[in-house]
Amino acid sequence: MTSLHVEGLVKRFGGLTATDNFKLDVRPGEIHALIGPNGAGKTTLINQLSGELQPDAGSILLDGAEIVHRPVQWRALNGIARSYQITSVFSEFTALQNVMLGVQGQCGGSFSFWQPVSRDRTLVEPALALLRQVGLADVAHRRVSSLAHGARRQLELAITMALKPKVMLLDEPMAGMSHQESQEMVALLRAIKGRYSIVLVEHDMDAVFALADRVTVMVYGRSIACGTPDAIRNHPEVRSAYLGDEEVVA
Repeated sequence: MTSLHVEGLVKRFGGLTATDNFKLDVRPGEIHALIGPNGAGKTTLINQLSGELQPDAGSILLDGAEIVHRPVQWRALNGIARSYQITSVFSEFTALQNVMLGVQGQCGGSFSFWQPVSRDRTLVEPALALLRQVGLADVAHRRVSSLAHGARRQLELAITMALKPKVMLLDEPMAGMSHQESQEMVALLRAIKGRYSIVLVEHDMDAVFALADRVTVMVYGRSIACGTPDAIRNHPEVRSAYLGDEEVVA
């Protein structure tokens, strides 16, 4: 059983094949990491999964249903949420207001903030619950512009969760974070593990090996290996192409 099944996905840009007959299976509740060197095609793949790019060939199934021609908005409201793409955090709004927008959007409401809406318990209570889950309850009423980078990334995760996705696409959630912030994000993702299927694109190998149930390695638009973190860590072709020939320690 898979939440997300990708088969034979191809994306070309002129003479460049960025996604080359790519296959991916994401199981319910697993964190499936996607790693590879710069230029491997990871972001192009995520763009196709989220609906920002249309593939030239191939299939994308969500719970067995073909969604390859569905637009971004449909995917966001029907099970596939991409963290940075969905959030578009409003810096002058509070953290709570930003998450309320996500809750309101998932319910199909308009994005307006008249005073009665800001007091709507059906929006406020779920938003506060999500902020508690990501460790931001104490800054719920602070403007996003005053939050540290790590807290903003936590907020993006809360807004993504507000859409009640089946599959979350997290594109480098640890990017630009300090070591402490990265550790906090790893702890947060570990805490929500199992509630969502997560496709994790990340260059921090410590985070990948700590979190992933399975890892797919992408090189030149193709999957060269898929397996458990231990299997990938010790895979000769992976070590040569990406991780380096030296022994990799988690």
